[in-house]
Amino acid sequence: MPSRRPPASASDEAAPAVGPVRTIKKYPNRRLYDTQTSSYITLADVKQMVLSSEEFEVHDAKTHEDLTRSILLQIILEEESGGVPMFTTPALAQIIRFYGHAMQGVMGTMIEKNLQAFTELQAQFLNQSKGLYDPKHLSPEVWTQFMTGQAPALQNMMGSYLEQSRSVFEKMQAAGGLFPGMPGFAPPKK
Repeated sequence: MPSRRPPASASDEAAPAVGPVRTIKKYPNRRLYDTQTSSYITLADVKQMVLSSEEFEVHDAKTHEDLTRSILLQIILEEESGGVPMFTTPALAQIIRFYGHAMQGVMGTMIEKNLQAFTELQAQFLNQSKGLYDPKHLSPEVWTQFMTGQAPALQNMMGSYLEQSRSVFEKMQAAGGLFPGMPGFAPPKK
């Protein structure tokens, strides 16, 4: 059994301790079996594992094919079809257009890096607003101070986020990873 990878960043302190990856088996009857608890589980249970930052793998019980991505996509589909969707129709159409395109690999990397940067910014924001949730520390003065500082803080966080995105894009361009083999293409000058 493979061991769990360490957290991707230092800000990922809430991640569970390093240990074995939890194995889920998917049977032909579409049921999911958790080998750790020796019981059948639902897609909602798998979603809870994701929310709890537990590492797991889903394998076909017969073929041992890795079905983890398929299960995660099922969870996204359920979330998108119920409640308030995260992706607009044009955004989904744009993602589909990247499949089979020369930019497919770059797009996946860009989305992953942007999600990671956004998660780090969210952690910073939550850390800054910690005292507001405790009624003992919440006073009109603290609330006023928090609200006055939010515009510049959010502006700085978003500026940092956009700068990270631009930096990743430029590094990939400089490495020739965006348009390999395209004659006459040169990354823009700074």
